[in-house]
Amino acid sequence: MSRPEPPIALAYSADADDAFMFHALRAGLIDTGGFSFTHWRGDTAALNRLALGERVAGGPQGDPDVTADVIAISAGVYPRVAARYQLLPHGASVGRGFGPVVVAERPMDPAALAGARVGIPGLTTTAWLVLRLIQPAAVPIEIPIVPFARIFEALEAGEVDAALLIHEGRLLYRDRGLHKVVDLGEWWLGAAGLPLPLGVNVIRRGLGADRIRALSAVLRESIRFALDHRSDLIAALAAEDRGEKRLSDPVLLDRYLNLYANADTLSFAPDARDATGVLFDRARAAGLLTGDVPLDWAP
Repeated sequence: MSRPEPPIALAYSADADDAFMFHALRAGLIDTGGFSFTHWRGDTAALNRLALGERVAGGPQGDPDVTADVIAISAGVYPRVAARYQLLPHGASVGRGFGPVVVAERPMDPAALAGARVGIPGLTTTAWLVLRLIQPAAVPIEIPIVPFARIFEALEAGEVDAALLIHEGRLLYRDRGLHKVVDLGEWWLGAAGLPLPLGVNVIRRGLGADRIRALSAVLRESIRFALDHRSDLIAALAAEDRGEKRLSDPVLLDRYLNLYANADTLSFAPDARDATGVLFDRARAAGLLTGDVPLDWAP
């Protein structure tokens, strides 16, 4: 008698776009094709560490060599995990003329970030990779994304001179009287003429080609379901405890999902795929990445 296949370990963030695309699986709303799933949610830096093979406190358990089967990671960390993971052709967060923003308490030019202390969400994030292309002399100060308000408190307390905001924070800084220094997606569009790939989903190569193909189809269907039932999904996300009341505001969720849970999430568009390669090429040319890692897309 054959043993049942172990559940597929999913790891993704608590942010609205990740919660949106995995909700149908979590709530049992679609046919999973015989797959069962476990769900683990952590911040972006922790997810990147999982993909890098590191153990994370409170993270997925099981085989010590397997941290998770499908992980939502920063696009910029993919070259370092490509030996173990393929890129999925869906699940992406893409900024089309917008992206993470650097903000400060006073008006500031990006050139003034040289030598400035910048609060960042993690050294492995795409946002930090792109900021180093803009201003390589910025000094990073890692500040966890959770609790949500911590980055704003660090800025107000003078612990940092500027703050690099990802996720919902980019929609809220004006409410706090902060000034935009640079929008990374705007800068990238001007520099490369392309959208900015920020987050990607990856799948473990060790699952094998047949399971990867079948699982990819199920994951795509979860995203399609969310897009087809968008209003219902927003209501479900608004009912979650998101750590701060404002993050559960349906109006904010709608604005945020317009940015990062859309057609680009359902299918990684050709220009966004091209942009991923261009980003890695420019990062290598700047000495920020090593090795020529080909982009390897799962079905």
